[in-house]
Amino acid sequence: MPDSKPIVPVILSGGSGTRLWPMSRAEKPKQLLSLTAEETMLQLTARRASGERFGAPIVVANAHHADMVEEQLAAADSVARALVLEPIGRNTAPAIALAAIAAGGGAEPLLVMPSDHVIADVDAFHAAIQAALPLVRDGWLVTFGITPDSAETGYGWIKVGEAIGEGVHRVERFVEKPPRDKAEEMLAQGGHTWNGGIFLFRADIYLGALSSYAPEMLAAAQASMEKGRREGARIWPDADSFAASPSDSIDYAVMEKAPRVAVVPVTMGWSDVGSWDALHAISHADAGGNVVRGDAVVIESSNCLVRVESGKRVALVGVEDLIVVASGDDILVLPRGRSQEVKKIIEAMRKGD
Repeated sequence: MPDSKPIVPVILSGGSGTRLWPMSRAEKPKQLLSLTAEETMLQLTARRASGERFGAPIVVANAHHADMVEEQLAAADSVARALVLEPIGRNTAPAIALAAIAAGGGAEPLLVMPSDHVIADVDAFHAAIQAALPLVRDGWLVTFGITPDSAETGYGWIKVGEAIGEGVHRVERFVEKPPRDKAEEMLAQGGHTWNGGIFLFRADIYLGALSSYAPEMLAAAQASMEKGRREGARIWPDADSFAASPSDSIDYAVMEKAPRVAVVPVTMGWSDVGSWDALHAISHADAGGNVVRGDAVVIESSNCLVRVESGKRVALVGVEDLIVVASGDDILVLPRGRSQEVKKIIEAMRKGD
């Protein structure tokens, strides 16, 4: 494959991001919000894969978000090569299949990225991409392993195997989200990375792997694209055909089964911003450790996260380690360290409807 072939960014933007309720909702999930900078997370993702090495992005999104996605990309000086509008969520493996087909299914290298992650060191990310490209051209499936800085139980891990190129290693094995003791053991051992869900591979190699390991998924994706509707860059895959696809992640469907899978370990200031606690950790705090955005007054308080986007004013006095988020008519209050439990609130509200 010639070196000049541009990398096609594939931006997965179908998630609902409910762990950042009440700001992130189904109608406007976290990737479409300005959480970590002036620009939205989708815009930041598009920008980090732009320039002469990259082609126009293919974005896979929820059909309800089509207008917002196009508007935000335009504001970030980006125009999608294709905007694939999923009729139903089927997890990452089928979504990437749609993108690979939209790319033409040839030898184009696809850089698959979730739309809602933070990468502080973009230069390190680009260096990791360059390290991976020789193997990608040779038909390997490459994932980027995040250098761990804690015994995180919320991520999958990767056991890094033998070096097969400069900065590139064979994946020895993928590790499920581990219990605390196993995570601490892997962190202490070294030779492990977090699985950040960012991939680089040729479109034809990925579709070929699906034909071997998930043929029903490939058939459903192909049928949905063949029967789909097109209007400019927008593609609506056929809903009935796509609904026939099994729902599975790329890790389970392909990466854990294929023989030629490599990992590039990289330290690049990565976060999946998967909770309010995670947002507090990566945000600039004041001298008291408070991260305050919006119309809020914080007095004699420490280590709090306060976000106000509701036209209301929030005041905190003499408290510590709180998360307070006001958005629309909803207000969230909970202790720092327990923000993963937002999902309990979502479940309780669903039962109450």
